[in-house]
Amino acid sequence: MSLSKVQKTEAKYLLHTYDRYPVLFTHAKGATLYAEDGSKYLDFLSGIGVMALGYSHPEITKTIREQSAKLVHVSNLFYTEFPGLLAEKLVKLSGLDRAFFANSGTEAWEGALKLARAVASGKGLKKRTKFLAMENSFHGRTFGSMATTFTAKYRKPFAPVMPGVEFVKFNDVEDLKAKFDDTVCGVCIETVQGEGGIHPATREFLKAARELTAKSGALLLLDEIQCGLGRTGKMFAFQHYAVKPDVVTLAKPLAAGLPLGAILVTEEVAAAIHPGMHGTTFGGGPLACAVALKVLDVMQKDKILQHVKETGAYFMDLLGELDARHASIVDVRGVGLMVGVELDDAELAKAVQKAMLDEKIIINRTHETVLRFLPPYVVTKKDVERVVKTLDRILTSCASSGDAAAKPAAGPRQRLPKATASTAR
Repeated sequence: MSLSKVQKTEAKYLLHTYDRYPVLFTHAKGATLYAEDGSKYLDFLSGIGVMALGYSHPEITKTIREQSAKLVHVSNLFYTEFPGLLAEKLVKLSGLDRAFFANSGTEAWEGALKLARAVASGKGLKKRTKFLAMENSFHGRTFGSMATTFTAKYRKPFAPVMPGVEFVKFNDVEDLKAKFDDTVCGVCIETVQGEGGIHPATREFLKAARELTAKSGALLLLDEIQCGLGRTGKMFAFQHYAVKPDVVTLAKPLAAGLPLGAILVTEEVAAAIHPGMHGTTFGGGPLACAVALKVLDVMQKDKILQHVKETGAYFMDLLGELDARHASIVDVRGVGLMVGVELDDAELAKAVQKAMLDEKIIINRTHETVLRFLPPYVVTKKDVERVVKTLDRILTSCASSGDAAAKPAAGPRQRLPKATASTAR
């Protein structure tokens, strides 16, 4: 089917929720997407952080083929082979105690919010219903997750959203302390803010959040839907800090493109839930869980985390050199293969993203001015060099046209703190 025919069909029958780019992809392999006209695109977005092992990975494809021929779905009223094994794997990797499987990151976050309320309710603390969420946060588009998402454009059309949410300045310890009181049931933090522009939490801020919640009995909820499962070079982003959360949510890369989210919790949190309080129709199905197990196995077997660290560090170094040459770059920040390049103008960022797509390189723009890079974990240093050289050429072209200018030196780049051992509350 041609691009024009697909566009006409979607325009007539689909709800208009996406402004798609005029490219029709038909197949993919590794970090390369192939369009219907035969052109090849280097994907440095990986389906917004989903295709961590790249496209058409042979072991993933084999698992999908074999399991789909056996059993795709059966009710959660019965046992299947893989949910328990996947829960065991995630628990051992994270240091938490139990797991619940959902269909998506948003659904996992909704479950996390319910858990915080359930824990407080179970202790008879009826006034403890408030959530402290972060400025620039993004947790999803359902009512609970949307209410804890900071950007007004996501909430305003659907107001009034779920009440009981107050926003804290991200990485501002004093603001967190000022707004924390005995009505708080949960503090909601993305360990690295993704949609908000690739901002890692500081060590001091996450430590303060842990101390406040541990002392009061409120929960520390970490959203690692985008930054978890290897994206930062560790299996979980919170493992870069001396902090263990009560709840962590996961999704994007977990099942290699199949819908699957997860909530990991401590035993104390798990004790607040009993059969009938929460559930899902599709979450934790045998196909998605079998694939997720294979994803984790491949990551360990092929030493993917080490590759992410090394390739990510190389990427950051090259972008740092760009930062030194282009006045339009405000900041370069991130860790592993979760990287943001902030530019000084939203229209410039939009133009650069389009120019990169014209050069057959896929990235995206978030928080208006930030170029976001979330490539598959399997990208090579050669791929990184191509992306950086292309970005350099585009920014130079913008400078020569008067949209930007050269600058003498780069500013400091924001990275996650060096890893230390995790400590439980």
